[in-house]
Amino acid sequence: MSARPGSPASWRSLASVSGKLIRKLVHINIGLVFMLCWPLFSSGRQGALLASLVPGLNIVRMLLLGLGVYQDEGTIKSMSRHGDRRELLKGPLYYALSITSACFFYWKTSPISIAVICNLCAGDGMADIIGRRFGTEKLPYNRNKSLAGSIGMAIAGFLASVGYMYYFASFGYMESIGWDMILRFLIISVASALVESLPISTDIDDNLTIPLTSALVGTLLF
Repeated sequence: MSARPGSPASWRSLASVSGKLIRKLVHINIGLVFMLCWPLFSSGRQGALLASLVPGLNIVRMLLLGLGVYQDEGTIKSMSRHGDRRELLKGPLYYALSITSACFFYWKTSPISIAVICNLCAGDGMADIIGRRFGTEKLPYNRNKSLAGSIGMAIAGFLASVGYMYYFASFGYMESIGWDMILRFLIISVASALVESLPISTDIDDNLTIPLTSALVGTLLF
């Protein structure tokens, strides 16, 4: 039986939905906003190192919180699904590791860094939001995922990648942009969405499988 409007159960349900939406909006925005700031750093290795220290500090933070070295209940509740500090040693830690790695190893002159962060942030974030709203048709090989969520992820990751491609090109960090590069971004986003839809992404963590897929396919294409 569904909870009556205004009842404690309905308020708890609304709070749960709001909490999930807030977490996903944070998931989408942190990496994308950070990448907007990359032009503030130099294009060489020193710039990459300095910039990677920003998300790198979050790696240390997730480790300290997840291991219980220090307590911050507000952060733990906002970044975990069930309020368990040990959850920070999985998804949130992988998220910080992925952004740091994309920044340090590829940096702003590489389309691979764009693909990794855009598919992780915009793609994965929108997959959950769209899937919860429109995901009535489940995938036959994974009943926890929906067709709408996977399509939404591929589109969001792709559009964000193209947007950042033009953004970095406007600063002169990328040359020879065009339909060929756009097509490659599309292939990477579709591949990332496909891997995210597989049961393995639930068993391992899609904050790890999506960046790895984007980096691997990107390396093959670029």
